[in-house]
Amino acid sequence: MAPQRRRSSSATLFGRMTQSFRGAPQGVNLSLINGTIGGSDSLRQVEAKYPALLFKQQLTAYVEKIYGMIRDNLKKEISPLLGLCIQAPRTSRASLVKGASRSVASTAAQQTLIAHWQGIVKSLGNFLDTLKANHVPPFLVRKVFIQIFSFINVQLFNSLLLRRECCSFSNGEYVKAGLAELEHWCYKATDEYAGSAWDELKHIRQAIGFLVIHQKPKKTLDEISHDLCPVLSIQQLYRISTMYWDDKYGTHSVSPDVISNMRVLMTEDSNNAVSSSFLLDDDSSIPFSVDDISKSMEQIDISDIEPPPLIRENSGFSFLLPRAD
Repeated sequence: MAPQRRRSSSATLFGRMTQSFRGAPQGVNLSLINGTIGGSDSLRQVEAKYPALLFKQQLTAYVEKIYGMIRDNLKKEISPLLGLCIQAPRTSRASLVKGASRSVASTAAQQTLIAHWQGIVKSLGNFLDTLKANHVPPFLVRKVFIQIFSFINVQLFNSLLLRRECCSFSNGEYVKAGLAELEHWCYKATDEYAGSAWDELKHIRQAIGFLVIHQKPKKTLDEISHDLCPVLSIQQLYRISTMYWDDKYGTHSVSPDVISNMRVLMTEDSNNAVSSSFLLDDDSSIPFSVDDISKSMEQIDISDIEPPPLIRENSGFSFLLPRAD
């Protein structure tokens, strides 16, 4: 059902984008293009040096709009699952606490434990298949997945630091297993399409690494901040250290001396006007320019490409049609 929905939404998207030749995206002046494509009687003259620039501006506007819509649609699709991935299901959490996940847990229980993560992996896979089928350049595919994984990182990490029930040892094991599913997907997708997407999960990966590491009271602040969690700020380390609880082995968090040293550093940061926020922000900017796309594209002989019907039927694009010698 998911691929059908995606095809339907894609058709709707491109239908809207085709119709939008009659109207401009925000901040874009289509008066020159409307005069030629729309068949207006008042055809405006354009100096020869400007059409290419105008076309580039319109191309930029359309590519950015389509890219943002596709990316945001995938975010909306996986967001409900992310809310379920940050905390193990109750029935499965009990198995984790008892250690059953490593011994007598049934295959069905294991599938239930990881089902939400596999739902995200399925969405990512279907999305990649759709992009490939529509010949989206690998450069753009990588940009999409890098931003999607950054979004996953922000959502999971912020949820972890806002909910104490998620900062347990057994829940750390649950999220660690889920992150392994995403790592495996990146491996299967290859660097050509996944790019550096896995690296975007560094905050949640390091936070989970802290939850599941043993002998926390023996760790020094230097070991934690430089070796175990080098990306996390002192505010973030303090938050996760003070909220941690071990529901599996009954062990303790870091030592009181480490907590005290963290407080000292946070006080110094506040005196130096360093942000005290421990939450991450999602970046929804457009991470490329049309020039970036041009440089990444392979050389294509357009004479070998048959334009789609919408282009062939529009006289404004007649210059793209093959010409008889």
